[in-house]
Amino acid sequence: MDTAPLRGAYRALLDAAATVADSADSGDTGSGGTGPTPPAGEWNADQILAHVALINATTLTAVSAITAGVNATYDNRMALDTWTIERLITLAGGNAGLRDRIRLQADALCALGGPMLSDAELDTPVPTRLLSHDAVLVDQPLPLRDLLTGLAETELPGHTRQLLALLPNGRPVADLAEADA
Repeated sequence: MDTAPLRGAYRALLDAAATVADSADSGDTGSGGTGPTPPAGEWNADQILAHVALINATTLTAVSAITAGVNATYDNRMALDTWTIERLITLAGGNAGLRDRIRLQADALCALGGPMLSDAELDTPVPTRLLSHDAVLVDQPLPLRDLLTGLAETELPGHTRQLLALLPNGRPVADLAEADA
């Protein structure tokens, strides 16, 4: 599997996160140091990054299980849980720690999801449950390959747009086609 699109999606997300963090450092913040203030009911930059880190951990768990020859599942509900998101922000040490974690997770996923996996492993069906805004998007087995492709094509670009929308000149978050948040 070619992981160049996944690597590129991570690079774009991390560049957007750094831009938003730099904006917060320059004083464009109203949210107590978590970056620019999002519209009511939406996530701030740290919450978006924690969500992505949790999605990455879920994906790494599925990839690791498949490479070990054991059953895997994929469920994003914990990555949507407010308490879990806030706990991860604390554990990671805030925005910079979250960006470092995501960078390392990206390296691991690109290494594991690419040349290490056989086609049979990439085609392994993984029971999957994906929610967004309290609606079920997926509740069926998906090939591992589709989970990795979904990160590159939908999840990461959606959160990149969501981060950039937090900038003073960004578009409102509600105008974006986000994967989930």
